[in-house]
Amino acid sequence: MAVTFALGLWGIRRQNSMWGDESVTFQLAHRDLTQMWRTTQHVDLVHAFYYAVMHEIYGLAGGGLLTLRLPSVTAMSMAAAGVGLLGLRLTGPRAGLLAGTLFPLIPQIQQYTQEGRSYAMVCALVTGATYALVACVARPTWWRWMAYGSTLLLACLLHEFAVLALPAHGATLLVSGSPRPVRRAWSMTAACVATGLLPLAIRSSGQSAQVSWITWPDPVQFLGFAAMAIVGVTCARIPTNARSRLPSNIQGSIQLPALAVPILVLPGLLLLLLSPLKPLFVDRYVLYGTVGFALLLGAGIDHLHRRRSHSLTSWIAALAVLAALLPATLYLRTPQSRHDDVIAIGNAVRHAGRPGDGLLYLPGRHRVWTEATPEDIRSLTDLALAQPPIASNTLAGIEVPARDIPARILRFSRIVAVRDAEGAHSDTNAQEEAKTRTLKRCFREGGTTRATGARVTVYVRNYRACPAS
Repeated sequence: MAVTFALGLWGIRRQNSMWGDESVTFQLAHRDLTQMWRTTQHVDLVHAFYYAVMHEIYGLAGGGLLTLRLPSVTAMSMAAAGVGLLGLRLTGPRAGLLAGTLFPLIPQIQQYTQEGRSYAMVCALVTGATYALVACVARPTWWRWMAYGSTLLLACLLHEFAVLALPAHGATLLVSGSPRPVRRAWSMTAACVATGLLPLAIRSSGQSAQVSWITWPDPVQFLGFAAMAIVGVTCARIPTNARSRLPSNIQGSIQLPALAVPILVLPGLLLLLLSPLKPLFVDRYVLYGTVGFALLLGAGIDHLHRRRSHSLTSWIAALAVLAALLPATLYLRTPQSRHDDVIAIGNAVRHAGRPGDGLLYLPGRHRVWTEATPEDIRSLTDLALAQPPIASNTLAGIEVPARDIPARILRFSRIVAVRDAEGAHSDTNAQEEAKTRTLKRCFREGGTTRATGARVTVYVRNYRACPAS
């Protein structure tokens, strides 16, 4: 827990940068609960509970980037403690210590420990639910099952794909040969969790267009998942020090591989199997699978240490792995490690613009990039905006019809345009076509500033092509 917290605090501000998804968290957490609820009826309903949690945290603590990310640092530290306790209970003290210490070194864990999104909280809650499951098998009581179910339901309300931990836990009970009463109690609890999640799942399915950007599994993420699965399953084949701290009458009813392999493999595998129907595989959606990887790796290293014959080799291998992880560890603490940096984009707009200039977003959804720091655009006129985001209960506001956009643009001799980075896919609709057509016909580029994930271009009026009326 201490190692995770220390790594989380190291470079937590990422050179004063904030990526787009974090910007959405920041903006919605600063709206009142009524505005937040109305907005999530149109977009991001799946994250509504997380935004409400962050709203309360900001109400108590205030602040900016630190308040945005410290809840994730704290949650992931608790997840690391849970991993250590699972390893201690199922294998022994050294394996638990190794698993809990290795957990925060995994690059994905380091990344989402420092992000103002729900994934660290989900990981902590799924880890807690997994520990509660082990406790339920040891001493099945109604209050333990209630703790298991309520913890997992909270995780599902923070992010719906936490529900994929349920089939992993069910597989653990089947593989372990748990008694029928235990399986029956788990089935009833799982049904309650699914029932509690169902209203959110039904309502949020109407916003499925939000994940239309997911195509086939990203090769890097897929290979990362496959590599962890292969290493984890290989470690599962190594004999472990199975001194489980369960009562003697059910000694060994859950072995570490039976718990760790399903939680590592099944959630990601289920998303991959859905890809032909609806591509949904993104590694952060099943980040909690790394809990199983850390447990298996910790137990495997513990086994090698107990053999002693290869102790020098194991130490050399451990040092080599740490050295290999160092570049990724350093890179994750830079603004370039994320898709975009809204603070850098806002700064670029402020430096490019002059008081009285026009402002265009190409496409309009990129208005969210500057909403987190509205002071950057205060002296500019948003040319296409009809209703601002808060008033319209949206993230990016509502723009005027396409037919009105050219006239608005032609009132200005100088315009600052916030555009996609080179090669990025841009939206195409009548409004975006009206913006680009008018700029191309009546303006010339006066210079472009590149920020992480975006371009900020100054357009100057070409009065020869389009004389003032």
